[in-house]
Amino acid sequence: MDTNGNGKVLIVDDEPNAIRVLSAILSKEGYNVFESFNVEKALQVMDTMDVDAVITDVKMPDKDGMQFFEHINEHYPDIPVIFLTAFGTVDSAVHTMTRGAFYYFIKPPDYVKLKGILKMAVEKRHLKREIESLRERLARSGGNMRLIGANPEMLKILDTIAAVKDSTSNVLICGATGTGKELIAKTLHYDSIRRDRPFVAVNCAAIPKELIESELFGYEKGAFTGAFSGKPGKFEEASDGTLFLDEIGELDLSLQAKLLRILQEREIERLGSNKKIKVEFRLLSSTNRDLKKEIQTGNFRKDLFYRIDVVQLNVPSLRDRKEDVPLFIAEFIKEFSAREKKIVKVSDEVMNILQNYSWPGNVRQLRNVIERAVVLAAKDKITLKDLPDDFLLQAKLSVSAGKIKTLREIELHAVKEALKECKGNKSKAAKMLGISRKTFYQRLNRLH
Repeated sequence: MDTNGNGKVLIVDDEPNAIRVLSAILSKEGYNVFESFNVEKALQVMDTMDVDAVITDVKMPDKDGMQFFEHINEHYPDIPVIFLTAFGTVDSAVHTMTRGAFYYFIKPPDYVKLKGILKMAVEKRHLKREIESLRERLARSGGNMRLIGANPEMLKILDTIAAVKDSTSNVLICGATGTGKELIAKTLHYDSIRRDRPFVAVNCAAIPKELIESELFGYEKGAFTGAFSGKPGKFEEASDGTLFLDEIGELDLSLQAKLLRILQEREIERLGSNKKIKVEFRLLSSTNRDLKKEIQTGNFRKDLFYRIDVVQLNVPSLRDRKEDVPLFIAEFIKEFSAREKKIVKVSDEVMNILQNYSWPGNVRQLRNVIERAVVLAAKDKITLKDLPDDFLLQAKLSVSAGKIKTLREIELHAVKEALKECKGNKSKAAKMLGISRKTFYQRLNRLH
């Protein structure tokens, strides 16, 4: 990053003299200045140039500075905006600053101060881009993205990844929520010849149905209210790289039909346009549903299934790969100990409990449990008191039973014995087990 804060600055003002003066001052400071006398032209500049900061007037014909600011917030949230206006009021200043504007000047501004504020704005943008670049490099070099597994099924998956990573064939990754399907998709991409091309992930379950089409296909200016300029969709963003459709089973049938056509023809149309745009990408998909059952119930297209299911990877749940639990624990402790500036290890008792837990939330749940334990650990060792109530209940009975049983067996025996000892008094039974009344009642209901 240039220590003088030099960068690309867009000035938007309907007064030619105001633009001329400010442009001359900033050009002398070493900035690459772009000028626009209205929002319409400014939008075109932003669509084609990667600017580092925007200085805009508020009152302008047609679209004003506030509408322009809203568009920037939506489409370019990392670009700082500085307002410069002759019609400033305290209310408008407060409004813009609370909505995320970087600074607010009244004309004529203190140009020395403006240069200082602009320098900070550009440096902030450069810093954000450097952080993003660093994160991407870490991801590509394996950062926090290492697949872990000694389980035979996981070893098979690793072998398959090595075999198909450079292929153009579509891959379907199946498994329960929290098993690490996105991590497998990233490994397929970043270990492949496409590693220097985009990896674009779309969570089909998280985007509202009314928005996902514009998100995937993009749109042209005027396609709908608020579309002040065109925007490429995820298919275009993934050009020559990888598109990952997470939870593809959540797409409705109309979108499934469009996706099938794109996979066949390799071209898309943005919303509001009839122009066909060629796209080339590798498709990776994931699902926690049984898509064959979804086909039978009419919720998923059979022809699309056969398109995306060229290579299928089935990720086992954590309860079926107990031998991998210590490997995950070691990895997560290393990660969170570094973050919390601690050096901690797991006691043998805790390791025994964790390795025999059923893990309904899979690897994601284990990660959260270890994060919590590292944060709470008072000394250099994670003990039972650093675990949630579920694990304390298992520990209580593991000791009395003399061996590790299934969690259901342990809970059943613990609750029965505690109620028997306390003559049916649930509050006393919960206290005896060392868990809250709420947790005790949850276990009691589950067993019933």
